[in-house]
Amino acid sequence: MTKRVNLALQGGGAHGAFTWGVLDRLLDDERIEIAALTGTSAGALNAAAFKAGMAQDGRDGARATMDRLWARMGAVGDMRMPSWMAGIDAAPLLKVIQMAAPFSPIEALSQSISPYAYGPFYRNPLRPVVEQFDFGAVCADAGPDLFICATSVQTGKVRVFSGREISTDAILASACLPHLFQAVEIENPETGEAEAYWDGGYTGNPALFPLFQTSLPDDVIVVNINPLLRSEVPKTAHEIQNRINEISFNSSLLRELRAISFVQRLLTDGTLERGRMKRVLVHMIADDDLMTRLSVTTKLIPIPQVLHTLKQAGHRAAEHFLDSHFDDLGENQTIDLQEMFG
Repeated sequence: MTKRVNLALQGGGAHGAFTWGVLDRLLDDERIEIAALTGTSAGALNAAAFKAGMAQDGRDGARATMDRLWARMGAVGDMRMPSWMAGIDAAPLLKVIQMAAPFSPIEALSQSISPYAYGPFYRNPLRPVVEQFDFGAVCADAGPDLFICATSVQTGKVRVFSGREISTDAILASACLPHLFQAVEIENPETGEAEAYWDGGYTGNPALFPLFQTSLPDDVIVVNINPLLRSEVPKTAHEIQNRINEISFNSSLLRELRAISFVQRLLTDGTLERGRMKRVLVHMIADDDLMTRLSVTTKLIPIPQVLHTLKQAGHRAAEHFLDSHFDDLGENQTIDLQEMFG
């Protein structure tokens, strides 16, 4: 029996390789049909690659397009990386990165130098990667619906790009961390004027509301790559900054999940008539144990061994989800929102 689902793909820089692994595993299961994807930052890149590949050549096309994306991002399969490195255990490397993270020159520069300081020498390093997408396929009617989230600098509101609105600049805007990249300017169709955008994670990581259309299935699978819970209180400057980053980029998702939980309660107790609002069934694929061992440093540096570890972890997490919850899809929600917000 085929189950139609929506996917919500979080942003998180190079940690998006985890989502690559999740999508790769979901493609293996022909019982799963992806009806729509909403994505922010790295989630937007993954979603665009998935959509383009599906529109061009179905599941094989989606897998090949994502593989090419992450090869360009420095992932396993990159021709610059000897194939034997893919088998190296990343665990020792992660320990070294944890120790060295507070002294990362990239992190220090990002906190002290404005991206506008480079003047005419500024280039967005993601542009050559994104420009290689076939936007005829990304914006095609075929394949799943696609929604890309960015944040308006002037208004602080989320903007969701869909259909023919999706472009190189829309995806770059979705992934525009303001301390690393200059704001991306895109015309506002309502005013006709250029509007500046930053990373969509500040207002929708990712935005879930585009998936509430009645034409789309009830199930929303959130692929979460920013840890919701850390048991220890951060003490060092680096740990504090890292946790602030995680909380900031989870806050918009948590707000939407709280709203879904509220509607579910109203529907359950009869306060809200069934059919007035959609009853969304929320699921989540994550690996918080791995993500808590990473930091903002590994988000910014696509180290091949770490990316390989992330992809494999995403593959395993998706497999575990399918083994445990495939039968729940279309029937039951598999995360307890009442407990989460109790």
